[in-house]
Amino acid sequence: MNALITTDLVRLDADLGSDKTEVIRALAGVVAQADRAVDVDAIVADALAREEKSPTGLKDGIAIPHCRTTGVDVPTLVFARLQPKVDFGAKDGPADLAFLIAAPAGGDNTHLQILTKLARALVKPAFTDGLREAATPEEVVALVAEVVDAPAPAPKAAAPAAPAAAAGSSAPAPERRRALVAVTACPTGIAHTYMAAEALEAAAERAGVDIQVETQGSAGSTPLAPATIAAADAVIFAVDVGVRDRGRFAGKPVVSSGVKRPIDEGDKMIAEALRYADDPNAPRVEGTVTAGEGGGANESWGGRTRRVLMTGVSYMIPFVAAGGLLIALSFLLGGYEIVGPYGDIAVNNTIFDLPDPEALGLEHALFGSGLMAYLGALFFIIGKTAFALFIPAFAGYIAYAIADRPGIAPGFVMGGLAANLFNVADPEGVAFPATGFLGAIVGGVLAGVIAHWIAGWKVPTWARGLMPVLVIPLLTAIIAGLLMIVVLGKPINWLMTQLTDGLNSMTGSSAIILGVILGLMMAFDMGGPLNKVAYSFAAVGVGGASLAADAPELKIMASVMLAGMVPPIALALATVVRPGLFTIPERENGKAGWALGASFITEGAIPFAAADPLRVIPAIMLGSAVTGGLSQAFEVSVRAPHGGIFVLFAVDGVLGFMIALVAGVLVGAAAVIALKSIGTPKTDLATV
Repeated sequence: MNALITTDLVRLDADLGSDKTEVIRALAGVVAQADRAVDVDAIVADALAREEKSPTGLKDGIAIPHCRTTGVDVPTLVFARLQPKVDFGAKDGPADLAFLIAAPAGGDNTHLQILTKLARALVKPAFTDGLREAATPEEVVALVAEVVDAPAPAPKAAAPAAPAAAAGSSAPAPERRRALVAVTACPTGIAHTYMAAEALEAAAERAGVDIQVETQGSAGSTPLAPATIAAADAVIFAVDVGVRDRGRFAGKPVVSSGVKRPIDEGDKMIAEALRYADDPNAPRVEGTVTAGEGGGANESWGGRTRRVLMTGVSYMIPFVAAGGLLIALSFLLGGYEIVGPYGDIAVNNTIFDLPDPEALGLEHALFGSGLMAYLGALFFIIGKTAFALFIPAFAGYIAYAIADRPGIAPGFVMGGLAANLFNVADPEGVAFPATGFLGAIVGGVLAGVIAHWIAGWKVPTWARGLMPVLVIPLLTAIIAGLLMIVVLGKPINWLMTQLTDGLNSMTGSSAIILGVILGLMMAFDMGGPLNKVAYSFAAVGVGGASLAADAPELKIMASVMLAGMVPPIALALATVVRPGLFTIPERENGKAGWALGASFITEGAIPFAAADPLRVIPAIMLGSAVTGGLSQAFEVSVRAPHGGIFVLFAVDGVLGFMIALVAGVLVGAAAVIALKSIGTPKTDLATV
């Protein structure tokens, strides 16, 4: 392997220009003089492009312009001790130590891991002091070699939990050591990602706090263990890009910043995180965590399958919720009569050829029903467009969960085929059949697996930069697309047709049984895979805006929504009726359960189920099953895919809606109380 730095790549006390652009050009010129450059202009352009995203000047006189570029074939480090100093955007002044890090666009993991070691060393004063005192290029090279050749530090184990005081002992239990988790990530994933991690680890050590940092960089990422996240008092996100699998941290107090802040203010960020951990009103990561997310080398096939599907669902739901609620609001404002003009929106090669409401004769009045109809039509158009994108989003992010970013584009393409967004035809001239929800799963998995396979190909150095942006998406779209159209499309469509026909034929007792099954699925894992499968199955049907009020699809949506509302409300009621069966934290969670359940957020039941799964889960499943069956028996239907009691305007059969909900809540609460009373000490648990 070529050395990262040689004496030809070192300049001491050099005047390389008066601003950072001149310095970067001069450093790129050093790469060329050392015969390490394939394209000097590419190095300069890529380094300056990175500089535009955020300045690379750091505190204490350090600058690290860096990039991934096609301008080099091997990782290259240029070091210059500048005289005079040059401003690279650091808060505390200009830099006298400048590193240009140029990594090949398709560099392998070994090279990138070397660069991460260097990045971590840059925040250590002993290393930078040595560079300032170096008298010769050989000394600089030796200092760098000592850093990059050193073994990677082993992950720091969290401190063991303090043992509880013995029963009856008056001695207080030792205070538990505080623990934090963090994620660092920058756009290129080469330097700041790892420097921020090193700075946070050093600051936590000074503060006497345990911290585990997940570096989401170019050298790969080892996800934090779910148990580590669960035990953390707070989380720090120091990122300039999105956090992968952000939902793993849901509910944790969070300190958010750009990736440079820990390098400058690591001690402040640790102190802020500890303060947030003790503040019930502190910002928190949105959502509700589901156990087992995150992946990793030791992930089981079952866990991997679950994570892939849940990733797709989590990114899909905002499209469903926004689009479906807008469609429901359009009916509230404009009435169901707007379905006629807009029910069958043509979709062609202009994507969505949506008509202007005025073109269909809707009055655009300043006051009166004309304005409401006009707004309703506009809401319908926006909602229909958002709703049409949820199948592509579902497939796209399934592929993303398997193959990371290269899988997104072909995954979206497979989702577009599954929804048949463009009325495409197969080679025989027959319209390609839409394959819906099942097609999105198959297409997304297919795109992700193929993209992951292609990403593992060994290719020439010159082609590495083209792989993620051109080769992988292109070949994946071709291979997966042909398989979907030629081989899999019609069989999957046949399955979807049988499913739809089966639903349409369900009446009477068979429909009630379906409602019971959906209720059991919604309550079993409260936001997990079964819950999301049932929800997604129902939400697909709501997009048919021209459906009659008694359409089976709308009845299924009502069963699913009502069944999902029952668990949090039933547990909230149980904490009021028999508070002695619940701990103080559970009683506090019960207060929130009323609002969460009313809003159709089933995850509000998770804290109860996690503490006592064998008694809580069967009880809430019973309540949800009763509600799901009654909803079908009363033929309740709803046109909104989310919202709970806040979308009663979109419910047909409001009385049946309320009876089914109340009945399930009462049954669920009674079952929880009965099961918790069995074998529970008579001591009031509220004092525990």
